[in-house]
Amino acid sequence: MRTIRTRVIKVDPVNPDVGLLRSVAEVIRSGGLVVFPTETVYGLGANAYDAKAVIKIFKAKERPIDNPLIVHINSINQLVNLTSEQPEEMFIIAKKFWPGPITVVLPKSKRVPKEVTAGLPTIAVRMPAHPVALKLIELSGVPIAAPSANLSGKPSPTTSEHVIRDMYGRVDIIIDAGETLFGVESTIIDLTHRPPVLLRPGAIPVEEIEKVLNIEIKIPAFARGLIEAEKALAPGLKYKHYAPEKALILIESSNYSNYEEYARKVMNITQDYIKKGLRVVILASKETSGYYMSKGFKVITLGSRRNIFEVAKNLFKILRIIDEMNVDMAICEGFEEKGLGLAIMNRLRKASGYNIIKV
Repeated sequence: MRTIRTRVIKVDPVNPDVGLLRSVAEVIRSGGLVVFPTETVYGLGANAYDAKAVIKIFKAKERPIDNPLIVHINSINQLVNLTSEQPEEMFIIAKKFWPGPITVVLPKSKRVPKEVTAGLPTIAVRMPAHPVALKLIELSGVPIAAPSANLSGKPSPTTSEHVIRDMYGRVDIIIDAGETLFGVESTIIDLTHRPPVLLRPGAIPVEEIEKVLNIEIKIPAFARGLIEAEKALAPGLKYKHYAPEKALILIESSNYSNYEEYARKVMNITQDYIKKGLRVVILASKETSGYYMSKGFKVITLGSRRNIFEVAKNLFKILRIIDEMNVDMAICEGFEEKGLGLAIMNRLRKASGYNIIKV
């Protein structure tokens, strides 16, 4: 694609310079591309009502055109303009979780270009909980369509360095506001079905949403990352996602609580690959990393099983670090599928290309 002259603008993530953001908002209004921070990952944004600008997103990311985008808003009025129906559950979710990392899928209004929704009759919408994102949307005066600001298939960016590596020369402006908070993308709930359907687990655990709605949410196999969805009903469903360039193998277990036994099984598998002449790094929890280090294995610690938020926050950053290391492959521990663990396992299964070993 044609190289674009990219400007990188540093802003305070809590109290951004409004004057700077006004100039960025003008780029959005004039049909340009802007990378901006959210509380989950960095987004690659354009005016959601400008079809030509939206097409630029797909070209910059090298993203399949049938993979729909999430539209970011800063008010309920914007959501009403984007959608043709607003069920009661939507307002309950908005009151409890917005601004925040949860996306709702609703029937779209006629005003929304088909390019935003990949021709689907539904639209994915969320209100981000980041001062820079909210102020940019406000100053732009339009909702902003924005997938994660990475090249298609790569791990989502949680730092400005990740964004610059992938998007410099492809967008007009990159807003650098430091590291994002959550590290995994928003949870996506489809409210066009009864009961609602989890399309993508994310930063808000599905258990919390079920408690608020007082209803059990359907969790299909593709939402757990066990299979690829036949159709991209929302971002992150159909195509290869989150993957490092190096090979990644996920070691799953029905019991992660016996740390020593689980680590022994992981070490046995790792040793088999080392015997084949491969250089291997193990991605481990804090609870087991000591076992590997004591045996001389190369290890990166993801975080503690007792603080799963820490693992989620570090995940994409570490998947990118793998590619910078002098290794041939990574072997990664699995995590229990509850709370944020479901989102982590969804990302790891996809990142491994479903290269999973059960022990």
